[in-house]
Amino acid sequence: MKYYVIAGEASGDLHGSNLMKAIRANDAKAEFRCWGGDLMQEQGGELVKHYRSLAFMGFIEVIANLRTIIKNIKFCKEDISAWKPDAMIFIDYPGFNLRIAEFAREQGIKTIYYISPQIWAWKESRIHKIKRDIDKMMVILPFEKDFYQKWGMEVDFVGHPLLDEIGTRKWIDESWKKKHGIPENKKLIALLPGSRKQEIDTMLPIMIEATQGMDDYHFLLAIAPSQAIDAYTSHLDNRSNITQIQGETYAILSASSGALVTSGTATLETAIFGVPEVVCYKANKVSYWIARQLIKVKFISLVNLVMDREIVKELIQADLNPKQVKSELMKILETEEREKMLVSFQELKLKLGGEGASAKAARVIKEFLSE
Repeated sequence: MKYYVIAGEASGDLHGSNLMKAIRANDAKAEFRCWGGDLMQEQGGELVKHYRSLAFMGFIEVIANLRTIIKNIKFCKEDISAWKPDAMIFIDYPGFNLRIAEFAREQGIKTIYYISPQIWAWKESRIHKIKRDIDKMMVILPFEKDFYQKWGMEVDFVGHPLLDEIGTRKWIDESWKKKHGIPENKKLIALLPGSRKQEIDTMLPIMIEATQGMDDYHFLLAIAPSQAIDAYTSHLDNRSNITQIQGETYAILSASSGALVTSGTATLETAIFGVPEVVCYKANKVSYWIARQLIKVKFISLVNLVMDREIVKELIQADLNPKQVKSELMKILETEEREKMLVSFQELKLKLGGEGASAKAARVIKEFLSE
């Protein structure tokens, strides 16, 4: 069977690659053509577009790149028509994917959504397009099933794929610190400023300034494999207490006692690793003002959203300043806040539905396409 898979960012590439692997376990002759990244390509997907050229963050940035987005939509439709897949699999990335889903439905192609768009946060009106254009929806957050049921749509909760990806695997060994020149006698703090250049340029300087004077700690800067190293190093100014490591975020988290994390999937990854964290977010002022008018949820981090209460501190816009970041970081390193957070992270993992999400999703897809 021929599957056309579309993911528009790094986390979608990760989850898409694991889903492709699970589908192939059920369908040895599966063919994949995809918009995604290196991980999907490693699973045998014929890569049409890399997510590096697709990820635009914020309202102003989307408008500025509108011509490119429209060209990509037109090209995608032409590519689908030429390849003639049996099924489309959409992974998050709703602005683009819902436009393609409408086109696919008109062509008589089966449409499957894995990892629901966060319409429960904003643009709830998209539910009507989803009900019209999506044949099968699979969700990975426990509250999403109730949300869709409210709108009269039955969906499958398959659990969160990060639990599989992180699992019980050993991410570092005794030689790892030596390989990267990391001091043995200091506690380690992860810096996760994000994978988009806009995020890096905004969040990283604040994180770096917050580390000043923390001489008992050493900092590990996670560099996304999709970005050039100098996108990060240009902000460092020869800081000796920061080690840069590319493409090993999970190893960094498994070695760390705490973390500063840009809001996104990384907040959940950090919690699953059991690393106390401070969540950071700052956007273009106009984009943020627009978002505040539209977004309905109480929290920006997935950790707090799943738990429906504040587990991790969220520093947003003006609150995201070096003094505040350092203060909140010290709380989760040296006070009782740390233990409370770690207990909550265990509860979080139970709520996320246990391991086996990719395999469950692949079974749902097989059963759906066999009907």
